[in-house]
Amino acid sequence: MILLIVLIFIIILVIVSSVRIVPQAHAYVVERLGAFLGTWSVGLHIKVPFIDRVAKRVNLKEQVVDFPPQPVITKDNVTMRIDTVVYFQITDPKLYSYGVENPIMAIENLTATTLRNIIGDLELDQTLTSRETINTKMRATLDEATDPWGIKVNRVELKNIIPPAAIQDAMEKQMKAERERREAILIAEGEKKSQVLRAEGHKESVVLEAEGEKESAILRAEAKKEATIREAEGEAEAIKQIQLANADGIRYIKEAGADDAVIQIKSLEAFAKAADGKATKIIIPSEIQGIAGLVKSITEVASNDEEKEENPTLQEL
Repeated sequence: MILLIVLIFIIILVIVSSVRIVPQAHAYVVERLGAFLGTWSVGLHIKVPFIDRVAKRVNLKEQVVDFPPQPVITKDNVTMRIDTVVYFQITDPKLYSYGVENPIMAIENLTATTLRNIIGDLELDQTLTSRETINTKMRATLDEATDPWGIKVNRVELKNIIPPAAIQDAMEKQMKAERERREAILIAEGEKKSQVLRAEGHKESVVLEAEGEKESAILRAEAKKEATIREAEGEAEAIKQIQLANADGIRYIKEAGADDAVIQIKSLEAFAKAADGKATKIIIPSEIQGIAGLVKSITEVASNDEEKEENPTLQEL
């Protein structure tokens, strides 16, 4: 009875040990009697006891391997140390299990040799400024080389590029000199722009001043013109008023019924005003010559009377 129980327990244990559950993103490589049988994907699987066995459990997730710095020599004979980071993923569990003995070590050695070949064709400055080019070349080379191993290389990154200490000092001095040069250029350009702006400001000031003087001259000319026009209009208005006054005087004389003698006397007064002590020669019409003589006689008689009043002796005579 006990033997039967033990036997049943052993059978149950064997059956349980023959059941395998493959988790997500994993694969199992199964062998039968030492030969490859198949690859188990995600799910429940049962193997034949004592005949089948799980030879390798493969992780199908993308994996990251950080390799230590590798010494490399550039084209211009500068020795530096570069460490790389490789992102890869297993695509074929069978090839990964039977393709190479130690896949990670194989990828590390392949990365080092590929890196040396690429850096050997570049100079120091190119190496420092061509990270993306180096990454692309290494990824293509590693992906092609690891394809028979069931591995796909997704990315390769240069993590650090460490040149020798002397080269670092020289690079720092060069960078300092370059920064000083840029600073001097920026200062010179700033002074140049400042001078240009000052010149443009002076030019605009002169232009504005000239325009102001021009506008002032135009305003003065317009004001002078306006004053001349108003003066001319005033003179015209004065002449018009004088002519109107003369016309009114003549009309009044005609309405008063003045005779020819009065008109001739008025004419004589007009000629006297015309002379005004400035004319050197006056032509008197014949019509008023008689009146002029009469006026002269009257003037002489008036003068004699004044003399008699001043000198009583002349009155007695």
